[in-house]
Amino acid sequence: MSGNDKMSSRELGLVLAQQILDVEDLHYGLWDADLELSLGNMARAQQRYTEMLLALIDQLLADHPAPRILDVGCGTGHMLQLMIERGYAVDAVNPAAALNKLVRERLAALPQAAATTLYETDFESLPRSSCRHQYDLLLFSESFQYIPLPELFEKSPALLKPGGQLLVCDFFKTDAHGDGGDGDRSFSGGHLLHEFYRSVAASPFTLLQDEDLTKRISPNIALLDEWLMQRLLPAAASTDQYLCGRYPWLTRFIKWLARHKLARVRYKYLSGHRSQAVFEKYKSYRLLVLQLED
Repeated sequence: MSGNDKMSSRELGLVLAQQILDVEDLHYGLWDADLELSLGNMARAQQRYTEMLLALIDQLLADHPAPRILDVGCGTGHMLQLMIERGYAVDAVNPAAALNKLVRERLAALPQAAATTLYETDFESLPRSSCRHQYDLLLFSESFQYIPLPELFEKSPALLKPGGQLLVCDFFKTDAHGDGGDGDRSFSGGHLLHEFYRSVAASPFTLLQDEDLTKRISPNIALLDEWLMQRLLPAAASTDQYLCGRYPWLTRFIKWLARHKLARVRYKYLSGHRSQAVFEKYKSYRLLVLQLED
């Protein structure tokens, strides 16, 4: 995907999620027992996720003089802003035109961001000439899943300084993927975890940290499932009843034209299979640190 004015369905979903939930970030929240699971606490859960990453970045770069970071898939730019305000030199790459507008607005309001470059393209298309061996850390916060593993492990070493690191926080597919069980197709995205480990073994990277966050991330799915089944499903049924009553032939015709897409949406979001238990079966959410061999 390249930066252009046409918004993809994924971009639309991210922007709507931000607007509906009134949150700064587009990533999942981090839930622990002391935080009540509610939409009202979503921003706090996301803040915990962000604070976890910032603390780890501080730890990883503590001994680096004037470290530079590349934020891969920077979303709305909130994490980018926080890293810049923390004193880091940070560039970003983001292919989503709709989100890049928000990023540019953030950067324009930050005097410290004068030297920051926003590459409005995908990771694979980053210019080698200006980015070669420039960074101490590449950050992938729920963006790792969108980059093919061969391209990722081919491109990353050229961007990093010797001994540079990858910080990845994202979900992967478990070995249950493709088993045909209930909910097997409810969650798309993510690399197969065993294929990731195989790719690491064949790469010039060493896996320094591998933490399973699935149980702390999966409550987001329970929250979303409750909202879909208790709020969206009844609202959709009421809307359908109204349209069928007022415009029966037109409504039936449109539903017939979109029947395959509607069937996919119903299965994915409104079948009851998009649950916390299904997520924990088919997805593994990992916090990973990989270091490039000197």
